[in-house]
Amino acid sequence: MASEIGKKELTLTQKFWQLNWGLILIISLVASVGFAMLYSAAEGSWDPWASRQALRFGMGFFLMVVIAVVDIKFWMRLSYILYGIGFLLLVAVEVFGQVGMGAQRWIDLKVIVLQPSEIMKIALVLALARYFHGIPIEDIGRIRTLIIPLLLVFLPIGLILKQPDLGTSLMLVAGSGVIFFLAGVRIWKFALVIVGVLASLPVAWNYLHPYQQNRVLTFLDPERDPLGAGYHIMQSKIAMGAGGMFGKGFMQGSQSQLKFLPEKQTDFIFTMLAEEIGLVGGLGLMGLYALLMIYGTFIAVRCRNHFGRLTALGVTTTFSLYAFINIAMVMGVIPVVGVPLPMVSYGGTAMLTVMIGFGLLMNCYVHRDMRIPRNWREM
Repeated sequence: MASEIGKKELTLTQKFWQLNWGLILIISLVASVGFAMLYSAAEGSWDPWASRQALRFGMGFFLMVVIAVVDIKFWMRLSYILYGIGFLLLVAVEVFGQVGMGAQRWIDLKVIVLQPSEIMKIALVLALARYFHGIPIEDIGRIRTLIIPLLLVFLPIGLILKQPDLGTSLMLVAGSGVIFFLAGVRIWKFALVIVGVLASLPVAWNYLHPYQQNRVLTFLDPERDPLGAGYHIMQSKIAMGAGGMFGKGFMQGSQSQLKFLPEKQTDFIFTMLAEEIGLVGGLGLMGLYALLMIYGTFIAVRCRNHFGRLTALGVTTTFSLYAFINIAMVMGVIPVVGVPLPMVSYGGTAMLTVMIGFGLLMNCYVHRDMRIPRNWREM
């Protein structure tokens, strides 16, 4: 059937039945874990977090299905436009952005408070996938070919660093690096970049904001300021250790329920889960995330067109970085950065961004047998 579908345009009904229902089930399970944890964070109440998160997931689920059944060539044509919109929104943040927790990262649209850097995570994946799809294999190794994609990456990163948002900037660099590698850029070029970055670290340290320097120093020695910069990570470690193998029980976590654990509904929600459900619960959620990554990789490998392959891997990498950085952060493996746990942490733009990303991933699966010419003019 797959070979027959690849030879002709799918009808809307065929596209609907081509949706990956296993992937949808896992996405729903992860989101349900988030609803439960937000319910617990509010001490057994759907308000103010769980109900709003469920509504956002519902909206995101609808967007995911719509995005999945739209022709993949439509998203390919629209990729640069979406990137341009994302870039203009980042510029708008600099002009009239909303300040929160010492950073200027949001735009208040009255209906929703938008964080453009989240949108750029997906827009950048699409733009890079579109660019590398149209480049002949033999040209990818040439330096001049890499100038445009490097500008696509570092122009928005410059604006995001000014907000300041170092965590998102690093995610964009890492996610883009994976797409560059998969597109065929040779390893020695990455080695040169890594050496250059390492050599510039002493200089870059002086350009970090004081709170960012404090986070790095606290990561190296959490006890240097236990009631200040080190408070978050120390309370996180205490809560995770207190959970043991099976946890203290749902809504029974002392650190979270007695409000010792900061930002328990956002950045440190995995800590609350580990305290209440224990190591088993934490590993269970990580297992669901691992399944999502496996599904994403499988979809990318299965795609017969280069744009879909790069898009699927870009979305999967972005999602994987979300999960890894947040969990590593609350464990004290890396410095604290403001990266939410996907579909579990409370947040509007983050939830919609992840669901849009999964919509694109599903789109790549639905159109996995479609062949798209490398020359976009032939489309």
